Amino acid sequence: VQLQAYGGGLVQAGGSLRLSCAASGRTFSSYVMGWFRQAPGKEREFVAADYMSGGMTYYADSVKGRFTISRDNAKNTVYLQMNSLKPEDTAVYYCAATLRLGSPSPRSYQYDYWGQGTQVTVSS
Repeated sequence: VQLQAYGGGLVQAGGSLRLSCAASGRTFSSYVMGWFRQAPGKEREFVAADYMSGGMTYYADSVKGRFTISRDNAKNTVYLQMNSLKPEDTAVYYCAATLRLGSPSPRSYQYDYWGQGTQVTVSS
């Protein structure tokens, strides 16, 4: 499967952005979809993951209550709605996918397919 993430940009602290990740392939609904991010000089970290169209979701503590992952299986697209953004949310955001799991996972090594990343910059 090929993934393409988009929707990043520059936003002020407290603002919102919605990231999208479009996937190719016919079995999109069967994939666990995840969002990760990597800030300059830091390791890639988990943000959120979804399986079964919101039936199973998992969030990093740092974004819980502010970010929402969702998906539209008819459009082969997963979204990350980001509200109440903080400067520490600044990073390149990546979407990822795997068919190997039956539940959302925060472990990046369990994902087989990655998008190219989209930059999110939050100014103070």
